[in-house]
Amino acid sequence: MASSLLLPLGSASAKSLSMNHQAIARGKIRDLIVRCSSSELSGKALQTNKYGDELALVRRRDVIGLALGVSSLLTQSFDAEGAGLPPEEKPRLCDDACEKELENVPMVTTESGLQYKDIKVGQGPSPPIGFQVAANYVAMVPSGQIFDSSLEKGQLYIFRVGSDQVIKGLDEGILSMKIGGKRRLYIPGSLAFPKGLTSAPGRPRVAPNSPVIFDVSLEYIPGLEVDEEEVLSLNFNFSISLQ
Repeated sequence: MASSLLLPLGSASAKSLSMNHQAIARGKIRDLIVRCSSSELSGKALQTNKYGDELALVRRRDVIGLALGVSSLLTQSFDAEGAGLPPEEKPRLCDDACEKELENVPMVTTESGLQYKDIKVGQGPSPPIGFQVAANYVAMVPSGQIFDSSLEKGQLYIFRVGSDQVIKGLDEGILSMKIGGKRRLYIPGSLAFPKGLTSAPGRPRVAPNSPVIFDVSLEYIPGLEVDEEEVLSLNFNFSISLQ
């Protein structure tokens, strides 16, 4: 709630304050006239004029202070709104140090128009088409403002790659990643949201066919680790049988 000292100009409270000052001034002048003789009237009138000038000065100071207070309040509000969304202090897959390093990482461009930079190259296999993957992601508009994030939700995003369960750019970008890898995907509008995306309150809206940026980490591929262990076990058993 705004302080009572910061009243809007022209409000009822401000008008009441002005009327009170005027009533006080009139009362003071009447008292001086009653007590003064005719011979002292001119001298007292000068004092009254001086008092009136001082009172007018006080009123002007009050109004100036009031205006400055309201101006300061509005300026702070405009500064916050003019910057768009508030400064983001949200979990990210690429921090400030990572951003600087990423400037020197070469850009890879695929035939579809997808571009990406590897923040960290993973190890092991890439996900086969049709397999589920467990990933973290931070989705941003080109300005860097986040419109969606699995990190903020506190849970991995699991989907089946190559099955049109996510946007085309994310699908293609993850298919060539390896477990433990992190990658920044620069997804063109044609591979993003053709119809646009209405984000949660306070988040930037994604316009139709506009480019987006995804930071993605491939955490694991459910089931693939088990299959690898089974293959190793079969190979081991087969080698024993040959001996």
